[in-house]
Amino acid sequence: MALRTLKGEKLEAERVRLEQLRAFEREYAAKGYTAICGIDEAGRGPLAGPVVAAAVILPLDAEILFLNDSKKLSEARREALYDEICAKAVSYGIGTVSPARIDEINILQATYEAMREAIAKLNPAPDLCLNDAVKIPGIAVPQVPIVKGDAKSLSIAAASVLAKVTRDRFITSCDALYPEYGFAKNKGYGTPAHIAALKAHGATPLHRRSFIRNFELGGSET
Repeated sequence: MALRTLKGEKLEAERVRLEQLRAFEREYAAKGYTAICGIDEAGRGPLAGPVVAAAVILPLDAEILFLNDSKKLSEARREALYDEICAKAVSYGIGTVSPARIDEINILQATYEAMREAIAKLNPAPDLCLNDAVKIPGIAVPQVPIVKGDAKSLSIAAASVLAKVTRDRFITSCDALYPEYGFAKNKGYGTPAHIAALKAHGATPLHRRSFIRNFELGGSET
């Protein structure tokens, strides 16, 4: 399927929108920060699969048309933007925490762990972190939590796309291993069909035991 392109007035309107999304980055660049990274996660809510975080440092003038909160984008658009973000970023890092680790330390702490891993992979290291809503413990770099930041900051939006696409690609790749659960469609979320499969077949190693303990599971671990 061909993706929509822009020209003329629509292109100019999109450039205006992107400039509005750079407001936080420009504000802190004016204060002397030179390596501002956006941080976001994907996969806090699903019953199965890892939680994934991404950290992205973009050039201040990076033009990545259509970039937005990943939840507002089609899968095809996210896939295209993933490649463009990786190509245009100064640096990016991905952090992943497994279902077993989520069960061990809880989803919030696992999310923080994934975020710290993503930040640690950045080169150059950031001198400021713009976070989607949270403040990450154990990070020495100054942080700015922004509520709904993936819709307000270009770099957080970029991180949201990288995290979402990385996680979706992984969970989709597991569909062939566990076809009963429909991972390619539900991405590990608790859809009625997914819950029915859990009740019929039991849990797989991809499932978060702490998330499904209230279900009456069938079978044995796959």
